[in-house]
Amino acid sequence: MESTFNIKEFLQALRKRLPLIIIVTLLFVALSGIVSYTMMKPIYEASTQILVNQRVTNPLQASEQLNIDANLQLVETYNIIIKSPAILTEVIEELELKESVSDLNENISVSSAENSQILTVEVEDVSMERAVLIANTTASVFQAKIKSLMNVDNVNILAPAIVPIDPDPVKPDPMFNMAIGAIIGFMLGTGLAILLDQMNTTIRKEEDIEEIVGLQVLGIVSTVPEVKEFKRSANINDKKELIADVDTEKIKAVSNPKIGGSY
Repeated sequence: MESTFNIKEFLQALRKRLPLIIIVTLLFVALSGIVSYTMMKPIYEASTQILVNQRVTNPLQASEQLNIDANLQLVETYNIIIKSPAILTEVIEELELKESVSDLNENISVSSAENSQILTVEVEDVSMERAVLIANTTASVFQAKIKSLMNVDNVNILAPAIVPIDPDPVKPDPMFNMAIGAIIGFMLGTGLAILLDQMNTTIRKEEDIEEIVGLQVLGIVSTVPEVKEFKRSANINDKKELIADVDTEKIKAVSNPKIGGSY
């Protein structure tokens, strides 16, 4: 007999193992919180904005709209140039950083809104002050180097990075990590509950017998009353019989006349 998936039995198995699922879920939530608050280093982020705007020096130059379109095309090129070794190597030398170009590249991201001439340079570091210093230095080095690299002068620093009064780390996010831990814990707890239910070879219903021996069940033996209830019933019956015997003896004693007489 082929076994088929029964959603009702599945939910019953999960309900029976619900305490196990809750314990595993809470365990992973607590573990995620401990790791987030005590073991993971806080990461801070600083950002600076760069404006790409070609200066028009010739009145006979192309229209302003064509000039803006050219700047938008340059933005995509500048995204790559900012993170290139030509810029990052000079940043490392100027700040005397111990990181390599590849390590610094991983901590820097450059983005721009659609159809925008503004580039946003974001730097992540374990120190807020260092993140601000790297972001501003990267922007200034890029502004100086682009003149020789592209033979243009269309880059201006719009908003340099500053150190906030009370900086908040962007990583880790304990609440997000604990939410992920809860999801993982629930999935593992559910999987463990299903595994334990599948490993349980106890025969619990008629279908189990049919599946194991391949024979149809013809009858079921009713549940035998508990021993305590059986003994209690027996004691009550014994007491009733004893009371009946005593009453019978009393009746016989009254009914039988005395044999003999007094002298």
